[in-house]
Amino acid sequence: MSNEPPSEEAMKPWMDWAKKCGSKLVDLGNPLFGGVKLSPDGKSTESKKGVVGYSVLQANDLADAKSLLKGHPHLGWHGGCDIELHEAMVM
Repeated sequence: MSNEPPSEEAMKPWMDWAKKCGSKLVDLGNPLFGGVKLSPDGKSTESKKGVVGYSVLQANDLADAKSLLKGHPHLGWHGGCDIELHEAMVM
């Protein structure tokens, strides 16, 4: 994966999705790459997880979050990618 910023044209589907989400999109996020797994003994190995990016949404409930993800450009990207949805615990 290149760490060059994507073109405006390449980002258009994400910007359109962000606009649809409005204020419920807290953080559009960034692409991720080069992950490592850290062990308690201080060793690290290459991560085998297929995480390629993140976004942060503020939703009323799981159904609301799912509805915000309808039409997300990642779902049609390169034959379709999965999106995992995780709720953050309020601390």
